[in-house]
Amino acid sequence: MKWKSLGKMVAWATLLVFAAFVPAWGHGPTAGAVYTMSNSPTGNEILVFHRSFDGSLSPAGVYSTDGLGTGTGLGNQGGVVLSDDHRWLFAVNAGSDEISVFAVKRRGLKLMDVANSGGQHPVSLTFDRGLLYVLNAGGSVGSSDNITAFWVSPHGKLFPLPGSSRPLSAPDTGPAQIEFRSDGAVLVVTEKGTNRIDTYTVDGHGLAHGPKVFPSSGATPFGFAFGKRGQMFVSEAFGGTPDASAVSSYRVFRNGMLQVTSPSVGTNQTAACWVVVTKSGRFAYTTNFGSNSISGYQIHFDGTISLLDADGRTGETGAGPIDMAFSGNGRYLYTLNSGDGTISSFRVGPKGELISLAVSAAEGLPPAANGLAAR
Repeated sequence: MKWKSLGKMVAWATLLVFAAFVPAWGHGPTAGAVYTMSNSPTGNEILVFHRSFDGSLSPAGVYSTDGLGTGTGLGNQGGVVLSDDHRWLFAVNAGSDEISVFAVKRRGLKLMDVANSGGQHPVSLTFDRGLLYVLNAGGSVGSSDNITAFWVSPHGKLFPLPGSSRPLSAPDTGPAQIEFRSDGAVLVVTEKGTNRIDTYTVDGHGLAHGPKVFPSSGATPFGFAFGKRGQMFVSEAFGGTPDASAVSSYRVFRNGMLQVTSPSVGTNQTAACWVVVTKSGRFAYTTNFGSNSISGYQIHFDGTISLLDADGRTGETGAGPIDMAFSGNGRYLYTLNSGDGTISSFRVGPKGELISLAVSAAEGLPPAANGLAAR
């Protein structure tokens, strides 16, 4: 989709990076990086880890977002996201109702802008070809859940898009994630509190229209990810009921309509909440917060899914996995584990199997750390 030109933008003055670059710990040449955030109420920070060619991680710096976190869980997916070209990193500041944008440089991050989120308690972000949408979870008296858009200039400056704010299905829905369909034509939002999924069509000016509101196939729809041919895969936590969580697959059409493909295929695990899909579109994975595990699914051509492992345990993680990200080359999968402050690392096998890598130095993370992105 082509977005309306913003015209010529003027670059904003360079801001000071709040933490110096820290060299990697000798795991060989740097192949990429993994990012999470502290979500601290006294000053939110992006925590950076170098990724070596063997998938191992090593500390590489801490950068202030110039905003505040909450110090508690956000019940979200997509709090930290990268642009597809890995030029920009975006983060929510849920404690100060702001969003931050960083330029991704060879030797670290450079804070480019901080802007009001257009609502309260931002929890999730999605970016497509210069257009950034934020999901605001509201939660305080007089505030309502909404989505709001920003244009991102070539110099990393955020410009609110007038008239872009749209409500969700109700004022207080417990929303978890917002994401563009791969062609940018549709936005999707999951609502944990109402068991609904919202869709919005996006016009050539970047404005969202809707929502169209659909019942979730299963209870507590949470994280989701898109695959090939408009396929979407949504985790269902079922309120944390032991061994009851599931993943459903849908087809998302350009007009915003949803069609269920595989309804609630169980993980046999507890509290499935976060979802990623391989670049090939052949496999999907969900983290099970209550079981310290990852469940893998094979994705068939028609979008139906089936478990890779009968017991639903494709990978064993640290305690309380709350987010996932693939490396830029798709070979490695990482999980952020809130229960023990670690990041688990896996190599993805040809049949979707996950091989644990005991080579990571990502540990000692803050208990409220949130969001995970990788390149």
